Amino acid sequence: MSTPIRYFTDEHVATAIAKGLRKRGIDVLTVSEADLLGTDDEDLLEFVREEERVIETQDRDFLQLADQVANHPGLVYAPQERSIGEMVRMLDLLFQVGDMEEMKGRVEYI
Repeated sequence: MSTPIRYFTDEHVATAIAKGLRKRGIDVLTVSEADLLGTDDEDLLEFVREEERVIETQDRDFLQLADQVANHPGLVYAPQERSIGEMVRMLDLLFQVGDMEEMKGRVEYI
């Protein structure tokens, strides 16, 4: 049986996205809930590895980091101009069709 995607949103992602995902029954943890505000990207990447969560970000720096590090649990990137509703729908779709195993080392652009 496949393991459903579990998300982690960094500080560049609006908390409304986490709320929208939770309304759809999706497991999501925010950077503030994890008490990691201000943590550098490398440490956040280590946290999501340990927690086995796909990181959702709107920070381009994370794209470069993910490109350098292959053993991450997955990253979903959305540009800043993407609306909250669009992001929730796209993250939900990814949740519906994907799983944690498929996301390992992968960068998904939404």
